[in-house]
Amino acid sequence: MCVEETIASTDAAQIPQQRGESLLETAVRYTEERHWDVFPGTWLEAVDGTQHCSCDDAACDAPGAHPARADWATQATGSATVARRMWSKQPLASILLPTGRTFDAISVAETAGFLALARMERMELTLGPVTLTPDRRMHFFVLPGASAKVPDLVRKLGWAPASLDLHALGEGGWVAAPPTRFGSRGAVQWACRPTPANRWLPDAEELISPLAYACGRDR
Repeated sequence: MCVEETIASTDAAQIPQQRGESLLETAVRYTEERHWDVFPGTWLEAVDGTQHCSCDDAACDAPGAHPARADWATQATGSATVARRMWSKQPLASILLPTGRTFDAISVAETAGFLALARMERMELTLGPVTLTPDRRMHFFVLPGASAKVPDLVRKLGWAPASLDLHALGEGGWVAAPPTRFGSRGAVQWACRPTPANRWLPDAEELISPLAYACGRDR
């Protein structure tokens, strides 16, 4: 199972993160190995022994893990050379991935995500990468276009989209990539890591039934 291969193992996430690898090296590997666009977000700064977000907002709800500028979408790049240059300027910047380009992401609560993963394993579904964030969300990577299709897919399954904690992130959205840290809450992890086997992403339609079912059970 994906979760057992990654979260329970200290060295399983060889793609794209290796022990001792810098954020710069990881960002470059995302562009080179997965052909994902990346852009640097905020970072954590230590003040009086406490970590604060570089945005200087004391009430920041995602410290060190959100876009650092309003025009972040124009900053996102799939070039390893440009990524190397950006993280050379700020080596501590979080690694953020824009959605709506090479992938969309379906976001669900952690409890529903684990239930869905177990159900998908029984159904022998092929998954793309899945992240697990410290704010207890899971993001399932799917083919672009999911954000436009998901509401209708959910309705066809008999659910009102607003009744489920299930959201598709497409153009204009982003997800934080491992090993980005959310303040003192911990780092983003892979629940299902990127591998050569899941380079080709599933369509949202393939995953929506177990995801919606899990979200319905989790209400």
